[in-house]
Amino acid sequence: MPIYQLTDEIMFPNPEFAEEDGLLAVGGDLRWERLLLAYCNGIFPWYNDEDPILWWCPKPRFIIKPNEVKISKSMKRVFNKGEFKITFDNDFQGVISKCKELRENKEGTWITDDMKEAYINLFNKGFASSVEVYKNEKLVGGLYGVKIGRCFFGESMFSTETNASKLALISMCKKLEREGYLFLDCQMHTNHLESMGGKFVSWEEFKEMLQQGIDLF
Repeated sequence: MPIYQLTDEIMFPNPEFAEEDGLLAVGGDLRWERLLLAYCNGIFPWYNDEDPILWWCPKPRFIIKPNEVKISKSMKRVFNKGEFKITFDNDFQGVISKCKELRENKEGTWITDDMKEAYINLFNKGFASSVEVYKNEKLVGGLYGVKIGRCFFGESMFSTETNASKLALISMCKKLEREGYLFLDCQMHTNHLESMGGKFVSWEEFKEMLQQGIDLF
């Protein structure tokens, strides 16, 4: 099936039309209105700097249910030691900047300058959130994502200290659980996220949770 070419009109094709690898559409822009429409339909942008904007909707979906995040005994000890300070929405720009910087230094990043600006704009409008992990007053870990209704879509996380990204993920999941969120969308599978409680759900189940969560928006 041909990939759908987006225009200036803020719309997307039916997510059911996505390719087997999840690719659905190309082009368009990163206006906050388009990003909101995308996430409300289980779609997200992911592309390299030299590429056009690519929009994805992978199936099945890899998620973490907030109340199912796994906390090992060793991580409980890390929390109890109190060496790290956890905050929320304290430095969104710092978190996304660190995610961008560290990935660029390793294998390259999909967090282009335009993406960074677009998600900071979403944060300023109340549709994105971050968790920050500090050690000795220095930002050493964090996670950011998009929040709509009771749905959270994880975008990226970073760590410059052992366990800092785990602390960020666990802390975000516990906050989402307290606030009644239905899922944290991991978008893509990794062994690390699976070890933290991530699991695949069918597209049908994900759509139902998405609809239920978005209806609360």
